[in-house]
Amino acid sequence: MLTRRFLGKPDMSQLKMVLTAVPVLLAAALLTTESPGQDSFRHILTSSEQPHNDQVWKVDAVKVTPNCRHPWRVQKSVLKGGRQEGVDQIIVDSGAMEIVLCPTRGMGIIQVTAGDVVLKWDSPVKEIVNPQFVNLNSRGGLGWLEGFNEFMCRCGLESNGHPGTDRFINNVGDEAEMELTLHGKIANIPARHVEVIVDRKPPYAIHIRGQVDEKLLFGPKLELHTELIVIPGETSFQLVDEIKNVGAQEQEFEILYHANFGNPLLEEGAQVVASVKSVKPFNDHAASGLDTWNVYAKPTTGFVEQVYLLELNGDDNNHTTALLHNKAANKAATISWSLDELPYLTLWKNTGALADGYVTGIEPGTNYPNNRSVERQAGRVPKLGPGESHKMTLKFGVHSGAKAVKSAIDFVRDIGLAGEPVDSPRIKAIRR
Repeated sequence: MLTRRFLGKPDMSQLKMVLTAVPVLLAAALLTTESPGQDSFRHILTSSEQPHNDQVWKVDAVKVTPNCRHPWRVQKSVLKGGRQEGVDQIIVDSGAMEIVLCPTRGMGIIQVTAGDVVLKWDSPVKEIVNPQFVNLNSRGGLGWLEGFNEFMCRCGLESNGHPGTDRFINNVGDEAEMELTLHGKIANIPARHVEVIVDRKPPYAIHIRGQVDEKLLFGPKLELHTELIVIPGETSFQLVDEIKNVGAQEQEFEILYHANFGNPLLEEGAQVVASVKSVKPFNDHAASGLDTWNVYAKPTTGFVEQVYLLELNGDDNNHTTALLHNKAANKAATISWSLDELPYLTLWKNTGALADGYVTGIEPGTNYPNNRSVERQAGRVPKLGPGESHKMTLKFGVHSGAKAVKSAIDFVRDIGLAGEPVDSPRIKAIRR
């Protein structure tokens, strides 16, 4: 009987399954480095070079860092249905905070949850929209809004800000006109490479790295290399981004971090706190609300957005922080960054009806969100030479409880005041 089984006609369906499984298993082994003797665990989730894209994947503290007392986990899935069909989603849970990350939308952050504080907003756009369903040119260049519902998305890289006409050098070397769309392309470009790295030694940092390319022939050749860093048990995280010009010619770039807040932080009486050097209204309508630029109204049907352009003070290292707290000042969020890397801050107030999008944006950037032609004239469009890069680090923090929020507010208000007498008018104004 055994001889007959070996000499008989093989089962081709079973053979095909075996042959198909072998390269998949080999690929999975090559994409994961998890030897207990190594300093870090590493797994490639997505790679356009391999090519590879995990549909469902998970790793946790038990598997990688059994001595870590915080039950962290990282898991990836692919969304289905409607305009979110095919969207990659990564959940990073530190054991104290959960971050939802979207590689398909330029490595944007969908929402952050830490206890009773949630960093998100209720957009009319309910799905996490696949960029293939977004027409950036629709509605006069406002198509970016068709997918806009993230807590934090990047605006850039070739340009950001208002849509409209700008000048560029075309493929035959002539100056020509182009129509820029709202906030550029980067938030609607899927990442070409995504990997997870977990340190096996304390504090067991979790790193999610991604690369998003904005490149074309006769145009910009820019790469965004981004890293989300989370420490198990903490309610803060860091973003470390680097924009590289891999072209052979000098290239302009712009980037703005569009961090968006709704309930529970945003409500009537909520406030923004920052060590402010100057505040300028974006237009006449914003000027009408200048006296209350940092205080929020209740949801108001028909409200027209107001935008304020801020310059902030920095500490001894030229670092600064902006904070948003609710009316009771027992819930807050902070964003900290270097003014050498992101010199400008835009505050976007859109306190419309809940159904229309009740939201505010705290937006550090290399520029203000005017059309690029306006920002260039004002000297706020930086350039990268061939092979040069620009690096930025931002820290996001969540604060819960009156004591923690008061401590954060005091820290922010004291930025840039070192060496000044306590009775100076400037200190009194900031601490009022």
